[in-house]
Amino acid sequence: MRGNHGDFRAPPWADRSHWSSGGWQPGRRLFRIVLLVTVGFVAVPVLASAALTATFAGWTSVAVAVVFWAAFVVIGALLLRFVFRNLRIVRDLISTTGRLADGDYSARVEGHASPAARPMVDSFNRMAQRLEVSDELRRQLLADVGHELRTPLTVVRGELEAMADGVRDLSPDQIRLLLTDIAVMERLLDDLRTLSTTEAGMVALDTESADLGELASDVVERFGPQATESGIELTLTAPQPVPAMIDPYRIGQVLSNLVVNALRATTSGGTIEVTVCSDHFDDRPVAVVTITDTGRGIAADQIDAVFDRFHKGEDSSGSGLGLTISRDLVHGHGGTITLDSDLGVGTTVTMTLPAGG
Repeated sequence: MRGNHGDFRAPPWADRSHWSSGGWQPGRRLFRIVLLVTVGFVAVPVLASAALTATFAGWTSVAVAVVFWAAFVVIGALLLRFVFRNLRIVRDLISTTGRLADGDYSARVEGHASPAARPMVDSFNRMAQRLEVSDELRRQLLADVGHELRTPLTVVRGELEAMADGVRDLSPDQIRLLLTDIAVMERLLDDLRTLSTTEAGMVALDTESADLGELASDVVERFGPQATESGIELTLTAPQPVPAMIDPYRIGQVLSNLVVNALRATTSGGTIEVTVCSDHFDDRPVAVVTITDTGRGIAADQIDAVFDRFHKGEDSSGSGLGLTISRDLVHGHGGTITLDSDLGVGTTVTMTLPAGG
């Protein structure tokens, strides 16, 4: 089926091949229903009139029959209006389902539905909209992945071809360059694998009560040499143990992503401050981490997009997936992550996680 989404399959009743002479035929089914209703509407009043005529005599029977027929016609008209109105909705649903099955995710059920059918139509249109958005995201993801892989692959191929043609010697510097580009591709593939599991809610979190301050200390210590080499002051403030219910490996991954982003955005002479503390959020205890840098900051019109896949600054060397992965991992813990930034001043990322025992 065109426009396939994972395991999505159109139901049999949406497959137009089943509408042939040997399968389900909605047009004939609806015709039979309407025919039976019409026969019923004719037969019932005829029989009822005969019974009334036998019961009453003279003008009394005529008056009763007229009243009965008038009431029956009014009720019948209202009922038929309701039936045909909903049959039109069923017909539109069948037609739209066929278009969705053919990959046209812009298809929607139009027209006015009865109050009884409106929730069904609204739900169907919301489903179609989600399919359309999902298809667009899938196409965009494939385009972004192709773009991100094309540059390092082009470099590696060019260097190897130059070496094969004898234009360039196989030197340690050239080998390091190739290894660097290969590492970029490996990091992108690792990030994509992590992203696919986090967005699908399939990440297995091995949560335990752990000291978030100690975890942050390990991350700061790991990136300390890189910060010193770049002339950046990287500090940690964690005055006391801060217990949190977390998967230490996954939250360590989030903290590493955030510190790496801060290092990339901060120039020599700048500072990065990591603060860990306990607090309350919506009347529940939480562990809070803030990472504040004095880097280049982010423009106001870009802040809402920082957690989108493959969104990154013009001079960023990352994959553009770090913040997306961090957001999904934090949300998987039942926490929150926000970002505030002023262009030319710096950025602050705040993360809250459930407090530990």
